[in-house]
Amino acid sequence: MMNNSPLNAISPIDGRYADKAAELRPLFSERGLIRQRVRVEALWLKALAAEPGIDELRGLPAPALTVLDALAAELTDAEAAEVKKLERETNHDVKAVEYFVKSRLDAVPAWRTRREFVHFACTSEDINNLSYALMLREARDLVLLPRIDAVVTRLRTLAHQHAATPMMSRTHGQPATPTTLGKEIANFAYRLRETRTRFAAVTISGKINGAVGNFNAHIVAYPQVDWLRLGQRFVESLGLTWNPYTTQIEPHDWMAEYFDALARLNTVLVDLCRDLWGYISLGYFRQRVVAGETGSSTMPHKVNPIDFENAEGNLTLSNSMLRYLSDKLPVSRWQRDLTDSTVLRNVGVAVSHALISWRSIERGLERVDVDPVRLAEDLDANWELLAEPIQTVMRRYGVENAYEQLKSLTRGQRVDAQALQQFVNGLALPESAKQALLELSPARYVGYAEQLAKKV
Repeated sequence: MMNNSPLNAISPIDGRYADKAAELRPLFSERGLIRQRVRVEALWLKALAAEPGIDELRGLPAPALTVLDALAAELTDAEAAEVKKLERETNHDVKAVEYFVKSRLDAVPAWRTRREFVHFACTSEDINNLSYALMLREARDLVLLPRIDAVVTRLRTLAHQHAATPMMSRTHGQPATPTTLGKEIANFAYRLRETRTRFAAVTISGKINGAVGNFNAHIVAYPQVDWLRLGQRFVESLGLTWNPYTTQIEPHDWMAEYFDALARLNTVLVDLCRDLWGYISLGYFRQRVVAGETGSSTMPHKVNPIDFENAEGNLTLSNSMLRYLSDKLPVSRWQRDLTDSTVLRNVGVAVSHALISWRSIERGLERVDVDPVRLAEDLDANWELLAEPIQTVMRRYGVENAYEQLKSLTRGQRVDAQALQQFVNGLALPESAKQALLELSPARYVGYAEQLAKKV
């Protein structure tokens, strides 16, 4: 019989890429889900015990509450295995959690006559929606935001280092107005920072309001309790936003926003990967050789941009799943169906492919060096790029057919410095304007690029 080694994993997340996704395993694994379910059950019981209107739970001794705090704090591997054993017996994953919590309370005398308050008035979705909300919040705050911040920091450093390094742009793949390498990297740093802000701002919601969202059973049992107030207070105590309007399920609208925002981050990074891949192909970046590493299995000279290619593949795979989740999860038949249940178990897969790609990008950025000589060569071979500023100055001073004259001189053909200077010398321009154009070169024609790169 095969063991559970990474070599036998079906998913590359638990096999080939296990080390790159390790941070998410405690959060999105089966154990991670069980941990959050136990936490919610324990804290809900504690909230009930603190409610003045629930007389049966008044006056509990300190050890009775301490055991709840312990349950909410941590879950061992052995305890998670115990829950899974109960699930096999009950064929119900949330009921298994309820029985596990009861078994731990049985060791405390004060709870033996009160154990039926575990899972009180709850539907499974009350526990599940809060558990997934906590999982996704922890993933975002503890893992994803710090990791994307690391990528942004690396890009900002690169942008500042090369703020003044001139580079030929390409629009439609053709030589275009010069920029600086730092400014082009700064564009991505800024986009990521802005998109990261929107991802961080997504409100994560939850509910604990019973079978169809109206506290029906709660009110029958304790009509004197303000269940709306208690439900809101409990959800907010978990660091979540209270959603008072639900069916049996929290509608997952916030999840759609969360996954859409994460997909937007991924999309910006796909754009970055493709640009960096292209710059490596042009020779603007050189990749450092790692001792012992093989590039091509048949072409020994090659140093392939595999980190950015790996990242692009994982980014697009992540996005295909995130967009499916965003489309599917907010849709449910009437007050409840189970189509979301299996789907929700895959949220960690989508997030993991994002994290794997981000780590590949970090690795790729650490392995590249800028080649200023190659950048300069491209600029020096394309003096026709100065057709834009020349015709713009001609327009300022009323020279007729400025665009058309430069088009005739430069379109579809290479023009060297001498030819451009000869053209400028023949123009009816003020001497100061003419001199400024004659002093211009492709490397000097970068506008505010340096300043913008340094400000990001």
